[in-house]
Amino acid sequence: MLALAARALCDPAWGMRLAEHLLAALPPPPGAVVSGFWPLAGEIDIRPLLLALHRRGHAILLPETPPRGRPLVFRHWHPGAAMRQERFGTVCPEGDTGTPDWLLVPLLAFDRSGRRLGYGGGYYDRTLAGLPGARAIGCAFAAQELDAVPADGHDARLDAVATERGVIRCKDF
Repeated sequence: MLALAARALCDPAWGMRLAEHLLAALPPPPGAVVSGFWPLAGEIDIRPLLLALHRRGHAILLPETPPRGRPLVFRHWHPGAAMRQERFGTVCPEGDTGTPDWLLVPLLAFDRSGRRLGYGGGYYDRTLAGLPGARAIGCAFAAQELDAVPADGHDARLDAVATERGVIRCKDF
């Protein structure tokens, strides 16, 4: 796939730039409970953003991957939290569960209308369907942008996408 090949040429450390852009252009509102993700190999590293949001007083959650067909479960994270190995090579904290209202979403590809291509499990689509009013911000390298991402009726759209080059608003809010 084109987006994966493009991603392979990017530096995960550009996540620091993503953090700077997002915090300047579209920070979560005070008191928002933010879910992030621990990056897989090759994904943009949003851990600098997670640390900055934690320092700003936001509760941070990371997803736990349940069996297929179920929405994600989110567990509280803080710097130094014990982490455990999950399905698909992911890791999650061992903390209590919580409900996010502002989600940082991983992806393989995106377009400017807020459509995203994920990893095929539908976890974020199911999760976002159960969180009406929550904001979904895709996190990716700018090189992962496509002209159009195919979508079905059940595919959840992103409100915005943050990259190392800036923030792309996909919806008015």
